[in-house]
Amino acid sequence: MKQYLLSVHMVEGAEPPPPEAMQQAYKDVDALNARLQAEGAWVFAGGLHPAGTATVVRIHDGEILITDGPFAETKEQLGGFWIIKAGE
Repeated sequence: MKQYLLSVHMVEGAEPPPPEAMQQAYKDVDALNARLQAEGAWVFAGGLHPAGTATVVRIHDGEILITDGPFAETKEQLGGFWIIKAGE
C-alpha cells in the first residue's frame, strides 16, 4: 500500500484565527485522526514548531556543531503533517 504525506501550511506572522475557530479546527483534526485510525490509514502525524525555532545539527571533524537556522526566505512554512496509507 502506498503512503502519502498530507501537509499543513502556516503563514508566519499572520493574525491567528479567533479562539472559537481554533477550537473547531482542533475538533475537526481530532475527527480526521479518529477516522483515519478507524480505517487503518493513519501512520503518523505531528505538528511542527515555528521555523524561527529551527536549528541545524552537523558533525564536523568528530564534533557536533549546532547553529540557528536554516533561515527560509518565505513567510509560508510547513506547520504540520500526516503520513497516511492509501489504496492504489
